[in-house]
Amino acid sequence: MEAYTGFAEVYDLFMDNVPYEKWCENIVDILKSNGIEDGLVLELGCGTGKMTRLLSEAGYDMIGVDISEEMLAIAQEQNTDGKILYLNQDMREFELYGTVRAVVCVCDSINYILEDSDMEAVFKLVNNYLDPGGLFVFDINTVYKYEKLLGDTTICENRPIGSFIWENFYDETEHINEYDLTIYVKGEDELYERFEEVHYQRAYYIEELKKLITDSGMTYLNAFPVDMGEGIPGKGEDQNIEESCEKIYITAREKGK
Repeated sequence: MEAYTGFAEVYDLFMDNVPYEKWCENIVDILKSNGIEDGLVLELGCGTGKMTRLLSEAGYDMIGVDISEEMLAIAQEQNTDGKILYLNQDMREFELYGTVRAVVCVCDSINYILEDSDMEAVFKLVNNYLDPGGLFVFDINTVYKYEKLLGDTTICENRPIGSFIWENFYDETEHINEYDLTIYVKGEDELYERFEEVHYQRAYYIEELKKLITDSGMTYLNAFPVDMGEGIPGKGEDQNIEESCEKIYITAREKGK
């Protein structure tokens, strides 16, 4: 599961097209629609802390957990007021000092969990560290996205700061997508530094995740598209999940305390 090592220092440069602000609005609306206006919130797979900082600015007391020391070092550099607690932990084995009102996990971090047993371990820990009735919100890339949009494609892009080559290989039997990333970044001396990483993600069907959530002890609530337009469905049945949907939110609730 190790990733984002040397690439960590240039990650934000090449993620500047990600609509973090919009996604943060979505998460805040989901939290508030479930009665969570403030309090302690954990972000799993927080990376360089972009979403963690936005949620902190929105009024939540944030904890960020990530497996990459390099990514957390960058997050900590931005944590100038010291309001955010960052923990270098694997989400499959994370530990907190107490419970939180909500757990969020965005930017398809959940897709990095490749085994059912590991996913159930994550969900059990989330359930354990949520307040009674607390909320879990995460996004995932869909099977459609891997099969139809990413699988066996190569994406290249040149920018003033450098360039990247992103090769995808999707195994439709195992539902595993391999990302081979090669990045060239221009330094102050006009020379280019090369970064290479290989990442693996798994595509999950909603029914698979429903079962894993239920088996972990939580209550599955619903799923809906990340690109939700007007109005944020916080409760009720699954909404507007189409075969062409690329990324979805899934919500679950703590059960058992």
